[in-house]
Amino acid sequence: MTIFIGGAWPYANGSLHLGHVAALLPGDILARYYRQKGEKVLYVSGSDCNGTPISIRANQENTTTEAIANRYHEEFVESFQKLGFSYDLYTRTDAEHHHKSVQTIFLKLLENGYLYKKTIEQAYCETDHQFLPDRFVEGICPNCGAKARGDQCDNCSAILDPLDLIDKRCKICGNQPAIKETVHFYFSFSHFQKQLETFVGKAQQENRWRENAISLTTRYLKEGVLDRAVTRDLPNGVEVPISGFEGKKIYVWIEAVAGYLTASIEWAEQNNENIEDWWNKDTISYYIHGKDNIPFHTIIWPSILMGINNPALPAHIISNEYLTLEKRKLSTSQNWAVWVPYILERYDADSIRYFLTINAPENRDTDFSWREFVYSHNSELLGAYGNFVNRTLKFIEKSYDGKTPEGKVNLKIKAKIGQLYEEVDSLIINGHLKKSLEKIFEFVRYANKYFDEQKPWVQIKEEKSLCDNTMANCIYIISNLAQLLNPFLPFSSHEVKNMLRLSELKWEEIELSNIVLKDIKPLFERIEKERIEEELENLNNGIS
Repeated sequence: MTIFIGGAWPYANGSLHLGHVAALLPGDILARYYRQKGEKVLYVSGSDCNGTPISIRANQENTTTEAIANRYHEEFVESFQKLGFSYDLYTRTDAEHHHKSVQTIFLKLLENGYLYKKTIEQAYCETDHQFLPDRFVEGICPNCGAKARGDQCDNCSAILDPLDLIDKRCKICGNQPAIKETVHFYFSFSHFQKQLETFVGKAQQENRWRENAISLTTRYLKEGVLDRAVTRDLPNGVEVPISGFEGKKIYVWIEAVAGYLTASIEWAEQNNENIEDWWNKDTISYYIHGKDNIPFHTIIWPSILMGINNPALPAHIISNEYLTLEKRKLSTSQNWAVWVPYILERYDADSIRYFLTINAPENRDTDFSWREFVYSHNSELLGAYGNFVNRTLKFIEKSYDGKTPEGKVNLKIKAKIGQLYEEVDSLIINGHLKKSLEKIFEFVRYANKYFDEQKPWVQIKEEKSLCDNTMANCIYIISNLAQLLNPFLPFSSHEVKNMLRLSELKWEEIELSNIVLKDIKPLFERIEKERIEEELENLNNGIS
């Protein structure tokens, strides 16, 4: 089986915050799970270094787009590594390889008759002497009346044209832009209306997309898919490879989403692989992103793939709702965010991964609160899972000189573990990662109850053979939990793997005997409650 996983590409115009991680973390969980099963996995993403937000940041800081992109791309790479994201390739859209591949896709669409030239009116700033990219135009959404930018309304999810906005303003200088004529290439999205309806209908039937993706995409199709300009007068990006279009760039509609394919091609070339072996009709693909990116993955990208005759259409759409912070919407402009470099300096990566999965905004917006984060770590990771592992291994170290005893594994426990693998397997495949982790932690609580009921500290004195069985069961549970939890909590699973001297973690039942334990240490440390007030103060002072 060939699995492709594409994580959305964050704009390299500012640090990552927890909302980004909540949206992207499912990709790493899926990649780790499928690799454990022995499947062929390709997991890619990268930094969007061509986007208009980078130009805006560069203007604000009076520097170059390259300097901004380099700064944040390097920070992203470090943050993702520390969070345990296991990308096969994390690249960037200003790479020469990406530019060439995007131009190839553009020319293929042109050759296949899906691009056409059109004279259009576009916002032009007389003050700044330039045509304005969509995101450089701000105003009022004509659909819902909320403040919106020129490409999309975050409030009602409408895809916009800058000229649709009411009370248009240039983001650079704040003046009202003029409207001038210019020539651009348009993509015939409308040509694919029927094919998209069939495609989305099949996805709905197979229950492979999140509900928000189905409902929003159905809405777009009902309204009718419109042709869109796919070139723009932009300061940075991929040059249009057509004579007479010098200085114009291939727009985000094609350029950014094409990154999934261009990164795959780059990886294939680096690893002497054939791209057709990875991108074909049998490939099972997962696209991981926030709900604001749904139309790019369910309308625009499938249309482009159809337009270049690529059969690897999106299979699973994993589109999370939003993460709020202390019951308020995350706001980078108001500095109301917990930034990833900050939280990684102060807390265990598995604690962050656990909280953002068990509270994942899979079907509705969910909230990150420092109080819940600290209590969740202390009660679940430390108090339930960490405690079970530690009390078992410390008991064996003390009572058995660190060597696991021969004992019979209880058939009821074996059956529970077998069932757990099956249930979690099915949930992960279908993108229900929150439920998967909940199932595993239900079993962790059962394991602690089993330990308490058996009372090994009494058994070792009164009937050692019973204690041998109890410890054999607990080691059996721990080794299987390390495997089941590895997609979610890779760092602590690696610690357990080392302590139990496991050669590798697989997705199948494992039974150990006669293991000499190694370097036993607690998996997690307690977070003191005082940290809650400290973090809230830091958040309110804009230093988190």
